Amino acid sequence: MIELKNLTKKYDEFLAVDHLDLKIETGEFFGLLGPNGAGKTTTIGMLSTLLLPTEGEIYIDGERLTRNSTKLKRKISVITQEYSMRQDMTMDEIMEYQGRLYYMPLKKIRERSEELLDFCDLLKYRKRTVRKLSGGMKRKLMLCRALLTEPEILLLDEPTAGMDALSRRQMWNLLKKLNGQNLTILLTTHYMEEAENLCGRVGLMNGGKLEEINTPKNMITDLGRYAVDSMTEDGMTSQFFKEKEDAIAYLSGLQEEASLRSTTLEDVFLERIGKRL
Repeated sequence: MIELKNLTKKYDEFLAVDHLDLKIETGEFFGLLGPNGAGKTTTIGMLSTLLLPTEGEIYIDGERLTRNSTKLKRKISVITQEYSMRQDMTMDEIMEYQGRLYYMPLKKIRERSEELLDFCDLLKYRKRTVRKLSGGMKRKLMLCRALLTEPEILLLDEPTAGMDALSRRQMWNLLKKLNGQNLTILLTTHYMEEAENLCGRVGLMNGGKLEEINTPKNMITDLGRYAVDSMTEDGMTSQFFKEKEDAIAYLSGLQEEASLRSTTLEDVFLERIGKRL
């Protein structure tokens, strides 16, 4: 289990993360959603110990996490927003280098690398250098590298940024399979559809604060499962309804062009946070 207690990060007078309290259960897939500057990446940075909290504490399975917590840090792997691999190295070399950093036996590195590259459908490209890989292949290689040491916790900071729609779906399928193997995953993302499809619970973050935590389904139900979009002089507006009959009745009474659809997590985000932005 991951537990954040009063977690705070300040840069001079700027409060990037504001007294965050959060519990993520073992085997949970949790998503942090928020606009740019909400504090999501800073939170990931503190969980990975790349950043030190100004205040507060992080606990992993009841033990306090610090930069010197070698045993706890071995439980955690991180995939960052940026590609962090040497361009002149092959997939095999990337994997071996990572394994040696963790003092893994060479035989174990090679066995595990083959298993992971196969799992991510990269085995046939293993001799290619990083510079010759597509963006989606680089992302999947970063996932393989992160999983090499058999972590218990995977921190994903916008792992599908820049990927095309097909590659993104492939990554979603891989992450679902991993979570099904009881891997605890914390995801930050700008893609609401991604969070809705993957996460058991999500937290809406804004201005360094965690404003709401719930399941995507409950958030959508609370707003209203049906949305009517209509075009007005001010642009597109949406009205939300708990019951489909109420949505149809409202739609029937409109004079302007309008349509009925199911509410999404993106609607929740725009209603809860987007309007204030």
